[in-house]
Amino acid sequence: MQVCLFLLSAIFAASARAEGVPALAPVVVSEETIATCLPPDNGAGPLWCFGAPLIYRDGEDVYASIMESSPEVKPLCNTRWRLFHRGREGWKLVRAAEGFRLREPSPLGGFPGGALFLSTTPSVEPPGTEYGRCATELLTFDPKNLDSNPIVEHPLWAGDPYFTDHSYRGFAVDGDRRELLWVNIDAKTSVLHSSFRNSGGKWVRQSSITHPIRSCYPQVALRNGAAHVLAVSDIVEPIEEWRKFKHEQSGRAWDYVFRKLYYSHVPDVAAQDFSDPLEIDNVDATAGHLSNLDLWIAPDGASHILYIRSNTTPVLRDRHFPGLPQLRSLEYVVVREGKVARRQMLHISGEGLATGPVTYGRFHSTPDGRLWAVYFGESPNESGAMETALHLMTVYPELDREHPVRVRLKDNFSTFFTATERGGSRPSYTLDLFGVTRDSTVLSHARIDLLGKTE
Repeated sequence: MQVCLFLLSAIFAASARAEGVPALAPVVVSEETIATCLPPDNGAGPLWCFGAPLIYRDGEDVYASIMESSPEVKPLCNTRWRLFHRGREGWKLVRAAEGFRLREPSPLGGFPGGALFLSTTPSVEPPGTEYGRCATELLTFDPKNLDSNPIVEHPLWAGDPYFTDHSYRGFAVDGDRRELLWVNIDAKTSVLHSSFRNSGGKWVRQSSITHPIRSCYPQVALRNGAAHVLAVSDIVEPIEEWRKFKHEQSGRAWDYVFRKLYYSHVPDVAAQDFSDPLEIDNVDATAGHLSNLDLWIAPDGASHILYIRSNTTPVLRDRHFPGLPQLRSLEYVVVREGKVARRQMLHISGEGLATGPVTYGRFHSTPDGRLWAVYFGESPNESGAMETALHLMTVYPELDREHPVRVRLKDNFSTFFTATERGGSRPSYTLDLFGVTRDSTVLSHARIDLLGKTE
């Protein structure tokens, strides 16, 4: 077992002790391969639902949802779900679907001390059908008897939405209240439909969100009866001149762009409809790119948002915005009562700057009430040389940009999930990273003990 120990700076540690919260002393307890997944060649992949959770921790038990593709089944629905469990003996495959009827990975969540849930959308069309109808099925597992078949439920939806293999799904769990929320896109109208399951196991409320333009890859959160949805615009390049130029450069007939970020909420999801979308950011004017990373709801109901902002893209900057420096930043926004209450740039890199880029990030909450931005990025190491490493920066209840915690792993993750409260996981001093490192076909897990324990 590879164990790496890095302490916070003396200043930050003293400050943490003064405030009565433990100073972090992260230890990388393990870095493990869980499974492989061959490219399904269907436009998706094992992390395609990056807005919805794929890893869940319940005490010492950790679960991961990992797709498997079949070379013998034609796309688009040529994958199946697999459920993995890590106990004292390491990672094991405990359940898998019988057939390959899915296009996308299956989001995972659970009730602490209780049931496990998989959100699945199996095709109801013949194999090889593209953009065909899919069902929506919630699979409920008993973690004490994973050998038994799951209970299958079908969420209720308003009207007759057209759900396909492109679900752009959101899935949220409130572990304390034992409630669930499922969000799915209508392939014909681009409306995001929602279905809410109460603590009694009934799908009691259906609603919807209509964005100004099609928005996808939602982060969905459910806390104390309120629901929150963060989604990014996802449309074909709308400016004809730019579309033609990019086609000349790449040869591709289409090019999707992600330039607007929207947030919607509802104070009482069991009785009310979602608010009109609030625009969080917009990089249309300079052909930029936005990547929505995570969403966390504070005890006071405020929404904390993490995303990456690129102000422009190379192919269009050189042609249409000469002289505009390319910048990439990690952004943190707080929304309170439907309005942006705070904006903070956590990290910036780009032309003319000495800092290196942030590649990806998530939130992680700890039992002392703190929220951390967890991200891979370049920063000076002890000798002053630039090095890519994992960083933890506290953002709530106080923001500390000056003393991020650095953690070195054997392999840095290019895309990763954390065991999030949005999936039912409790705040924890154990940080779970699940995703891909150097090989996009290999799904890996890293366990980091934030208080310095090795077992």
